[in-house]
Amino acid sequence: MKVTMLALAFAACATTVSAYAANPAANPADAAPQHSQQWTPAQNASQAKTRAEVRQELVRAQNDGQLAALNKLYQGS
Repeated sequence: MKVTMLALAFAACATTVSAYAANPAANPADAAPQHSQQWTPAQNASQAKTRAEVRQELVRAQNDGQLAALNKLYQGS
């Protein structure tokens, strides 16, 4: 539940920030030149994983305690 709330809060903040960044200054002569820059993923991130690879990562995370640590972290006190 808290993970969902955090994700929604982050999405709302990201939307608000991008809305402010998209608005140009009232007087374009006062504004610095804006350069458009598009985000591009890393080269290795463009390769999709198979279901078997994702399952292997899940089993590995369960075995080494990563999932338990994340559950404890996001469970709250």
